Amino acid sequence: MHIRELLGQGRPTFSFEFFPPKSEEAAKQLEQTIADLRELKPSFVSVTYGAGGSTRERTIEIVTRVKRETGIEAMAHLTCVGSTRDELSAVLSKIHAAGIENILALRGDPPKGQSEFKPVEGGFRYASELVGFIRELHSSAFCLGGAAYPEKHPECGNPAVDLMNLRRKVEAGLDFVITQLFFNNRHYFEFVERAQKAGVRAPIIAGIMPITNAAQIERFMVGCGATIPFALAEELDRRRDDPRAVMELGVAHATAQCIELLERGVPGIHFYTLNKSTATREIYSALQAAGYVTHH
Repeated sequence: MHIRELLGQGRPTFSFEFFPPKSEEAAKQLEQTIADLRELKPSFVSVTYGAGGSTRERTIEIVTRVKRETGIEAMAHLTCVGSTRDELSAVLSKIHAAGIENILALRGDPPKGQSEFKPVEGGFRYASELVGFIRELHSSAFCLGGAAYPEKHPECGNPAVDLMNLRRKVEAGLDFVITQLFFNNRHYFEFVERAQKAGVRAPIIAGIMPITNAAQIERFMVGCGATIPFALAEELDRRRDDPRAVMELGVAHATAQCIELLERGVPGIHFYTLNKSTATREIYSALQAAGYVTHH
């Protein structure tokens, strides 16, 4: 089923994001996480796309298996990194043949050790080009999502330019967008308002990452241009060496974020799970108990 149809049902979607495991141990943990989260009946799950060939294969494999074995709608991420048009075309055929109907089309991060993104010969520089390419090859067979940055893309100096880039992507054929993580809902609401004024009509799903580890979240924030409210940063620093206390803070903050987002009509919430189920499950259970979750 196309995610845009789920978004059109008038109830918020709840989705979980996973990444392909790099080891046997990690693969076992992911299996367990998917099993744990399956009971929550998410609207869909998504699997990120690694830069290396084997990780790419694994993305398609996991997405296919989740859809086939759990019946949960699954979305494959696809990036421009290190791929020519022909290679992307082959990956798209594989995704299509596997019965996957939803793709998150992204430019992708520069490969490790490179500070800026450089397209390969015969590849794409922007996500908007990838979106146009998918539409050209497969018309409306796929439902396409893209990324948005409430606090602007870290490589873009000007939020107005960043917003025009988003509009270009949507015009190229996106059905919905998912935001990068944010810890202050004001950033999300102001961004949605600016996007709508700029003519972006696609639903904007809120991306939420519960804090589960202080050092890790601080690393992420450098990479994705998100900021952390001072009071939360202070409290996080105070609990830094107590993993349980960090997790409790992260769950409480993310739950409060979700409740406000849902109260104010967010079309969906996308949880960045980091392949662990505990924090997401606790937040989701709290939302369920408070009556915010009704299943599709």
